[in-house]
Amino acid sequence: MKTLFTTVALFAITLSISAQQIIHKKVFSKKMNKEIETVIISPKLIKGQIYKTIYILHGYSGNPDRTYQQDIPDLTGKAQKYNTIYVLANGNFNSWYVDSPVDKTSQYQTFIGKELVEYIDANYPTIRDRKFRGILGWSMGGYGALNIGVFYTNTFSIVGSSCGALDFNRFGENFHNYQVDKILGDFKDLPKQYFTFDKTNEMKLANQFYILDCGTEDDQMIDMNRDFHQLLTNQKIQHLYTESPGGHDPKYWNKSLSNQLALFEAYFNGEK
Repeated sequence: MKTLFTTVALFAITLSISAQQIIHKKVFSKKMNKEIETVIISPKLIKGQIYKTIYILHGYSGNPDRTYQQDIPDLTGKAQKYNTIYVLANGNFNSWYVDSPVDKTSQYQTFIGKELVEYIDANYPTIRDRKFRGILGWSMGGYGALNIGVFYTNTFSIVGSSCGALDFNRFGENFHNYQVDKILGDFKDLPKQYFTFDKTNEMKLANQFYILDCGTEDDQMIDMNRDFHQLLTNQKIQHLYTESPGGHDPKYWNKSLSNQLALFEAYFNGEK
């Protein structure tokens, strides 16, 4: 009887693990010497099968829990539908997803683009090929996705930005209000490597596909996104740019991010 109970209990535990779709982990960053809260959302994993991965970067002041609870509807359903593992790292409220030259505890470019990818590939049944690995984000995360994606061209084949904060030149007081100065220092001393509009030479050679969108009522971001689209068009850099009604708010993100995930799936399936 005891043996039967043990067998049943072990079977129940195994079944629970195989069905688990939202996993909270603390992933250690060697470069920052600290653990980073990370949420992994997966389909029901089948033994012997490997999966595509998309890294999702939240906006300023966000976090992974808010991402799947509010910002992107039904990520667990999308993981199952698209057979994809979604990785949501905590960007520490205001990291801007860069390797900060002034704060050694804020090195999120290396963490997400290298350390986290290595951890996920080592611990989950992923397709370890850039063709099936993407990165996207919105607002601060849109900036971060382009910053990390273009730096790690051998890691990501597709990069998405929704209402991305793409041009620090237009921030004005928001460079301080959004705490960019705490991460990158004074604006007047900012090297070109942190300006998205100066990354086009790398983007030409990256063999990546870029998806960008913005809401037409997003007064903060619409002009910089339109101008970046025009710059990419002029330089013949392959990308998709769309606009639709909406502001810089969750209502717009809910729609645009769901659309981007569908476009990522089409890309992975060779439909771009």
